Amino acid sequence: MTIATLEGFEKSRLKALLDHFSAIEDPREPWRVAHPLPEVLLLVVCGTICDCEDYDLIADWGEAHLDFLRRYLPYHHGVPGGRWLTILMNRIDPALFSDCFTAWVRETWPDKLEFIAIDGKTSRRSHDRSEGRAPLHLVSAFATTSRLVLGQEAVADKSNETTAIPVLLERLGANDGLKGALVSIDAIATNATIATAIRNAGADYLLAVKANQPTLRAEIERYFDDAPATSLGSFSDIDKAHGRIEERTVTVSRETDWLAGGRRFPGELRLPDATTIIRVRSRTNLKDRSRFDTRYYIASANLTAERAAHAVRGHWLVENALHWTLDVIFKDDKSRLRKGHGAVNMAIVRHFAINLVRAVNDKRPIKRRRKMAAWSTNYLASVLGQLSH
Repeated sequence: MTIATLEGFEKSRLKALLDHFSAIEDPREPWRVAHPLPEVLLLVVCGTICDCEDYDLIADWGEAHLDFLRRYLPYHHGVPGGRWLTILMNRIDPALFSDCFTAWVRETWPDKLEFIAIDGKTSRRSHDRSEGRAPLHLVSAFATTSRLVLGQEAVADKSNETTAIPVLLERLGANDGLKGALVSIDAIATNATIATAIRNAGADYLLAVKANQPTLRAEIERYFDDAPATSLGSFSDIDKAHGRIEERTVTVSRETDWLAGGRRFPGELRLPDATTIIRVRSRTNLKDRSRFDTRYYIASANLTAERAAHAVRGHWLVENALHWTLDVIFKDDKSRLRKGHGAVNMAIVRHFAINLVRAVNDKRPIKRRRKMAAWSTNYLASVLGQLSH
């Protein structure tokens, strides 16, 4: 099957992927290009799907499966070696690559998304001590219901997530991409700038209130302690897993007039359109002890206790469904890419791969799906969205 043959299909994930790859600017002089950028990117994504952890393994996989790759692109000069893959991936502009990723996700999974969690993760071995470069810290947006990575933004050296999150929100919010969604972010983003950016994108925010906002947290805590039961809504659930039982009670109130900007002292936090305050109390019963925790949130949406519970739990899910999967299954924490843009671009490649692998409609866990893709080109084609299996 050639790339021309793909035109006869309803646009597949693979066809959309190749179209978006072809739109990325190639930093090389055209007359010197033996391996066009779409060929390089398709090779790297396929190799990553197939459980290859570095460029040498990806190049070896490509040589062994050149006939498969030529179903989709010419590869007139075969595949580049591991050293050339490293050089090329270091040169690609990560901002353009991130734009490509977000546009591909939006085209391939066009349904409106209800819950979106934004959270950061550090690739621990990506530091470069010789150049004083800190490890890569990437802020990602994750659709918690569909378990889909939507986009990402790298945190610049000597900065923090509050500078990267507005850039990510701008990318995701283009063409109403966030309209109607509930966006949850941890306490580092509980500020008026980020809350306003979310509201301007047509979305609602759900922001944690922790120790970095001690006055606000104390006020919310005192409110729930004193509020009459008739003014509160409540929802409880129990979760049993991995030898523990967790009981959660979510309490909400929509009496938020006292949070309005006109009633705050100068310098106090003012969040636009604050509508619901939320308290989550949890009790976790372990084998030898019980653990208690209380968390607080502010939302611009008019949330019931049950919907607030789903949103809060969805944000916690990003740790297991995305970060744990990247570290344990895709070995993100073991990556030693340190030069140029290589670490950022390979992190984005892993996001391409995890979305494709997770979209396969079978009951295998992700680890087995990657092994199956490495063993069977028919299964790999199904992961790419071209064949059923």
